[in-house]
Amino acid sequence: MAETSKEMTAAEAAKRVKRTVTSTEVTGKDEQGEPIVKKTSKQVAVTAAEVLAFKDYGTNVVVATTDGQKLSSAE
Repeated sequence: MAETSKEMTAAEAAKRVKRTVTSTEVTGKDEQGEPIVKKTSKQVAVTAAEVLAFKDYGTNVVVATTDGQKLSSAE
């Protein structure tokens, strides 16, 4: 029986990885007049248009994006 292996597309690779986006928000000022800064991080999906190249290693996928980031599904 022959094994059928399906090649992964850029869209499928993009679905498996996420990038961490950090946003900064000034929520007010403290007693000394210094700004109170709140930092939040969230995971954002990568779109297929952002994928420059990808490699499927079986257990994880590594994606190189058009803006130069290297993202992995193992992280």
